[in-house]
Amino acid sequence: MTPETAFSYANLLVLPQWVCMIVAPRWRVTQMLARMLPIPMILGGLYVYYLLIAPVASGGPAVDFQSFGSLAGVQALFKGQKEVVLGGWIHYLAFDLVAGSYILRDGQAQNIAHGWLIPCMLLCFMLGPSGLLGYGLLRLFLGNRSETKF
Repeated sequence: MTPETAFSYANLLVLPQWVCMIVAPRWRVTQMLARMLPIPMILGGLYVYYLLIAPVASGGPAVDFQSFGSLAGVQALFKGQKEVVLGGWIHYLAFDLVAGSYILRDGQAQNIAHGWLIPCMLLCFMLGPSGLLGYGLLRLFLGNRSETKF
C-alpha cells in the first residue's frame, strides 16, 4: 500500500467514531469504541509500521531517535521520507481520537450535557489539544454540577 493510500485509509478510519461520539454518544457501540479504543490501537499498528519499518523497507535510513532531542532534529525527520511524515500524521489522528474519547467519557461521568461536549470534540477533531483545553475549561466551570443543560 502506498503512503498516499494509507493516508486516505487512516483519515477514513477515524471518521465513524467521531461521528458516533457526536451524534450517538450513548449508543452501546459508541460507548465501546470510546472505552476500548480499538481504532486508535489499529492506528498504533500503522504508526509503528510507517515510523519504524516502512522507511527501512523503502530503502531509506531508519529513524534516528536522537533527532527527537532538538527542534532541528524533529524538523529534519519530517523533511525526509514520506513514510515518517505519514507516521507523524497517524500519531495525531490516534491521539486526537483518544482525547476525544476521554472528553466523551468524562463529560458523561460528570453529567455535562452533550451539547457542551460537541464543540470540544469538534475542536479536538480538527485542532487536537485546543479541544482538550476547551474541555478542561468547561469542566472548570460546569464539572461540579449534578446536571447541566444545553
